[in-house]
Amino acid sequence: MLGALVNPKLLTAQVGRSLINTKQVFALSSNSQQERTAALAREHEPEAIKRRISTATVHSYTGDAVLGAIDGAVTTFAIVSGVVGAELASSIVLILGVANLLADGFSMAVSNFLSTRTEAENLAKHRAEEQRQIDLIPDGEIAEVREIFRQKGFDGDVLDRIVEVITADRELWVNTMLQEEHGLQLDGPSAKRAGGVTFIAFAAAGAMPLLAFIAEALFPGIVGNVFLWSTVITAITFFGVGAMKSRFVERHWLRSGLETLVVGGIAAVLAYAVGVMLRGLA
Repeated sequence: MLGALVNPKLLTAQVGRSLINTKQVFALSSNSQQERTAALAREHEPEAIKRRISTATVHSYTGDAVLGAIDGAVTTFAIVSGVVGAELASSIVLILGVANLLADGFSMAVSNFLSTRTEAENLAKHRAEEQRQIDLIPDGEIAEVREIFRQKGFDGDVLDRIVEVITADRELWVNTMLQEEHGLQLDGPSAKRAGGVTFIAFAAAGAMPLLAFIAEALFPGIVGNVFLWSTVITAITFFGVGAMKSRFVERHWLRSGLETLVVGGIAAVLAYAVGVMLRGLA
């Protein structure tokens, strides 16, 4: 009976194809790994190293964009959820939503701008202080350089030579103290760009929960269940922003997207619950 149901030759062929497919997958994975290794090796060739080290640092503002986008989508959809939970008019969603985009987005951008500029001002303050100390107590500053590199494992003539080379160049000396003693980054990001990227990302992602309401206001009856469509669009936005964040934090895009979706969903549920509880005050 079993032999009638199962064709041995067919079963053998299927198993063979499965093994071949498995081998192909492993081969593709192996080739991909070899390509990445080869690319990494090319990046560490002498000329490539020289070019990369001598090139000015290019700052990424991905973190500012992700932070602004997440905050924009979460806060705006929280407003939408709260208003819907309180059963208020859709026009109130648009009024509060647009107000949030402008006011909260501007506030967040300015905060990021000031924070980034403060880091630059802190660097300038420590630079001036190190220059003053080199002028007043050069021997003490030389001793600090010696101790920094002694703790890195250098000693004897090698340590003496390192100290001699560094302290012979005043700018190198000051920069070394800023990096090694104070842990400061010499070439920081632009405060204006950080603030601008934050605001644009906030406004772009924050506008997503409002699209369905805007469409309904312009073309009454075209959307249907406005809150449902707003929820779907916002969920896609949450997931998309989270997936983009994975490139910045080196986490799998699916996990990062789901994490952001869950966090945004919790904020929306809380806002909706508050709207329901305070419905009688409207």
